[in-house]
Amino acid sequence: MAKRVYFAFHYQDVIDFRANVVRKHNFTEGVETAGYYDHSIWETAKNTNPLSLKRLINSELEGTSVTAVLIGSQTYDRNWVRYEIIHSLACGNSLLGVHINSIKGKDQLTKLSGPNPFDYLGVTISNDGTRVNPTEYRNGTWINYAEHDGWSLSRQQSAENHGKHFQLSKWYPTYDWVSNDGFNKFSSWIS
Repeated sequence: MAKRVYFAFHYQDVIDFRANVVRKHNFTEGVETAGYYDHSIWETAKNTNPLSLKRLINSELEGTSVTAVLIGSQTYDRNWVRYEIIHSLACGNSLLGVHINSIKGKDQLTKLSGPNPFDYLGVTISNDGTRVNPTEYRNGTWINYAEHDGWSLSRQQSAENHGKHFQLSKWYPTYDWVSNDGFNKFSSWIS
């Protein structure tokens, strides 16, 4: 059965065509062959105010089980991408990152890989292991992520994690679209 995937990305990567290479790949024979439905909101979100955009992101994340973060040069520092990642976690989605700068842009050039957004976002587990507080790395320090209050966990974390902070990169993988053969392997990455 096809997965419902939410794609988080910096809009510049759509303009450069890199994000769409991933979002639209393998669709020549339809959704079931591709193995996923695209729940990204780029076309809808272009002219939306902040509160409406949050609501739009929240509604599009409903019913998805995977969030694929398409990593370009500035993705890691985009406020809305950070919100999409944190809210995806709160919704229980699995996460993965896909470096897309190795894909030729509309200028037919590639770029160096951008920083991994999972290195700049984290969570602190409560002292009793029942809640998560999201954090972000800003100006050389970890701070509470102001756009989300955190959430309760469905099951208590093991005692060794109580009161500890973790970068998301500890738990969530990243791939490179070209060198890791994303065209053929994306469906296995989201399974």
